[in-house]
Amino acid sequence: MKDELKKKDEQKLEEMQQEINAADADESDEAEEAASESAEDEKEAEQPQDEHAAQIEKLTADLKEKEDRALRLQADFENFRRRTSKEKEELSAVVTQGMLKDMLPLLDNFERAMAAEAKDSEAFQKGVEMIFTQFTEILKKNGLEHIEVEGQKFDPNFHQAVMRVQNADLEDDDIAQELQKGYMVKGRVIRPAMVQVVAN
Repeated sequence: MKDELKKKDEQKLEEMQQEINAADADESDEAEEAASESAEDEKEAEQPQDEHAAQIEKLTADLKEKEDRALRLQADFENFRRRTSKEKEELSAVVTQGMLKDMLPLLDNFERAMAAEAKDSEAFQKGVEMIFTQFTEILKKNGLEHIEVEGQKFDPNFHQAVMRVQNADLEDDDIAQELQKGYMVKGRVIRPAMVQVVAN
């Protein structure tokens, strides 16, 4: 009887040991699976990190390229600005030289008129008229135009009204009289004509 009980106990112990071994084996398998999954997760985590690093590197390179391009454009613009400024100065100097060169014969005629004896007033007047004509031609050649006022309506772009007068023969805003001539250079007013304007 004791032997049977002992046998049963041993059998029971053996079964329990097998169960324990099976449970340990399951745990070991689960641990291996978990370790494998963890390694795969790490690999997957590393992949996005590698992708992010590559993307950051690409964006950094693009940004640097754009910065370099912006700096080049800025330098080009500065060079262009300096060059145009220099060209303007040179052009202005050429225009001034050209006009002064045109004025030299006029200066010569003034010197001759002043050196001549003023006994013959008629000849002197003719000389002054010739100088005036020559001077007018030089100014016209350089783009000076007289602003017409005769028969014109008042226009604040070209005329400066200094007086208002009544005149039954003219309409309102007609120019009654020119008090000082106005001038333009190539379409741009440099001095408006000073005028009397009708206000009935």
